[in-house]
Amino acid sequence: MSAFGTLHHVEVQVADLDRAVPAWEWLLGELGYEPFQRWDGGRSWRLGATYIVVARAPREGAHDRRMPGLSHLAFHAGSAESVERLWRRGPSHGWMHLYADRHPFAGGEDHYAAFLEDAERFKAELVASDDASVR
Repeated sequence: MSAFGTLHHVEVQVADLDRAVPAWEWLLGELGYEPFQRWDGGRSWRLGATYIVVARAPREGAHDRRMPGLSHLAFHAGSAESVERLWRRGPSHGWMHLYADRHPFAGGEDHYAAFLEDAERFKAELVASDDASVR
């Protein structure tokens, strides 16, 4: 199977590495990613041929996902029950709920997902991947 066209890696630049790593470490671990690399300025986790990096930004400033640039990362998260488990546990691991008033259909009535935001305002979307999750 060729890796041509598949995502190789994503790098998330953060202002406070010590604050960001625990939240991402928990979420990526729950999604099946394994620790991959570790250095003074960052960490990475791998799942198959893809890895995600959380690294200390070389410049100061705040991330705003509503400005031009990357809005969020969306992950297949298994069943609706798995999405709900991550939604419930997220806040105790550094993630805040987004769109709680519309959860789990904030992305539309046929899109079962949880939306979380970390302390640096990076958004993660956890999408139910099974057909039974669609109303």
